[in-house]
Order: sequence, then structure tokens, then C-alpha cells
Amino acid sequence: MTHEITLKEKSAVTHDVNRYVFTRPEGLEYHPGQATELTLEKSGWKDEGRPFTFTSQPDDKMLEFVIKSYPEHDGVTEQLAELKPGDKLQMADPFGAIEDKGPGTFIAAGAGITPFIPILRHRAAEGSLENCQLIYTNKTEDDIILREEWAGMEGLSLAYTVTEHAGESVPKAMLDEDYLRSQVPDLERFFYICGPHGFVDDIRNALKRMGAEPEKIVTEEGW
Repeated sequence: MTHEITLKEKSAVTHDVNRYVFTRPEGLEYHPGQATELTLEKSGWKDEGRPFTFTSQPDDKMLEFVIKSYPEHDGVTEQLAELKPGDKLQMADPFGAIEDKGPGTFIAAGAGITPFIPILRHRAAEGSLENCQLIYTNKTEDDIILREEWAGMEGLSLAYTVTEHAGESVPKAMLDEDYLRSQVPDLERFFYICGPHGFVDDIRNALKRMGAEPEKIVTEEGW
């Protein structure tokens, strides 16, 4: 089933990431971490649906998405960046396997942070961030999405890396097995991973070698 949604607000989060607020279809249900497919109501793009994660909470009156644009791809995200309030999209029913199974370490690369935004926001609102850790890697310090919000979450342990050049307060480091061994406090916890396919595979394999329980490694279905 598809739903028509209308853009109400758009604002910049970083130099290439925007926050989008849409109307919410009546009766829509989803849980933090789930995604939907968005399709432009625009000639030449109506068959080009792409998956994006809800960053709003299930009981919010509006829908929010935080979406990174890739102008070099000349694709859907570039078109989304051109949207204006009042523009309409088609939205599919929610799907996805990333969900909050308990406190643990959330490991993200770039826009892979999006499923963790609603999960960590929900925990922050409940005051249940104890034993939660965010390990987040980006190309540069300017690419870190919602950095101030993460810093304001009491109880959330933070570790950032960048891969292109060190920032003023973020070290340049590969997020690999050695790095994980230096940061993860214990292996008897849940691990949540999201990012490009290769990143997810590499981190999952590293965690298994370290001794993490495979059933406690949470990724998107098929990843």
C-alpha cells in the first residue's frame, strides 16, 4: 500500500544532509529503526523509489527523515534536496529489521546513523541510555550528523573517527577490529551496525572474531 505525504518543512543538518518533515498518513504504524520507500511525484522519477529510515518517533504527529544528498549520483537524493514545502511524495508501508533489542553498542558509518536516531532518541526520552555506546565514523568532522544532539544525551558514550583527515577533536582512524577492541567495554551486549554493505560485513566479521554472540549482532535484513 502507498500513501501520499506532503512536505511541511526542510532544513539543513550538515552541508549535505537535510531534515524533512512530512504529513503523516492516518493509521500509519512503525517502530524506531524501521524504514519506508519514498518515491517522487515527478516525471521520470515515479519508478525510482528509494529506502529511507523514519527518524521521527512512532507517536509523533508528523514524519521526519534525515537524508544525505549525493549530487554526484544525479539520483533521488539530489532531487529530494530540491523539494519545497507543499511538494508531495509517495510512501510505501514501513519495513525493516533494525530494532531496539536492549542496551549496547551502535556502530554507524555516514548516513548509516539514521536507524539509530529514533532508537537513541527514544532511550534518551526514557532516561535509559545507561550502557549504550555510539561509535560513529565519517569522512570528515563536518560530516558528523546531529553531533550536538548526541553530546546532549546523558548516559550515551561517544566515540568518533574520521577517515580523510583528523579534525580538531576527532582522530583519524580506521574503524576496524583493533579500534573496536580499544573501545568496546564488553562483548556480552547487543551490537547494532548500519552503513554501506561492505562496512556492515567487515564490522560484523570483526565482532565475531572478537567473540561477540552472532545472535546479538543486529543489522538490516539480508545485510
